[in-house]
Amino acid sequence: MMHDILAGYDGSVSAQEAVRFAKNLAEKEGARLHILTVARPPDWGKLAYERPELLEFEKRHCQDLLTELKGKLGLSGGTVQYEMVVGHPAKELVLYAERQNIDHIVVGHRGRTAFDRWLLGSVARQVIAYAPCSVTIVRGQPDAAKDHR
Repeated sequence: MMHDILAGYDGSVSAQEAVRFAKNLAEKEGARLHILTVARPPDWGKLAYERPELLEFEKRHCQDLLTELKGKLGLSGGTVQYEMVVGHPAKELVLYAERQNIDHIVVGHRGRTAFDRWLLGSVARQVIAYAPCSVTIVRGQPDAAKDHR
């Protein structure tokens, strides 16, 4: 039996599907749903013109994502916990899961090309590798370009 389920949320289509899946799973299991969004700090080494205001902008954006999601889900109180942290998404999801004794993590799959995944890595792949619990990867709907090949 699951008591706590964590969904990673970044506003993408696959993340929306992951939250929907996690919500249904939590309702079925009678578990608490945790939704975590991660504000990524700017990569200071890449662009000389970046300023600290960019991190504040990212944090506000993530808070706005959570506010919008709260309205869509209509869940609050003891059934769902919303949180925003700053850091790398995969690392923060795993650390949150460890701190909160999460039983199951649900994340979306971005659907990048094989080359992008090889070059950049994948949040989903890293969560699978380091999570202290089981993980479900949810794919979003295929985009129109892929459907018309």
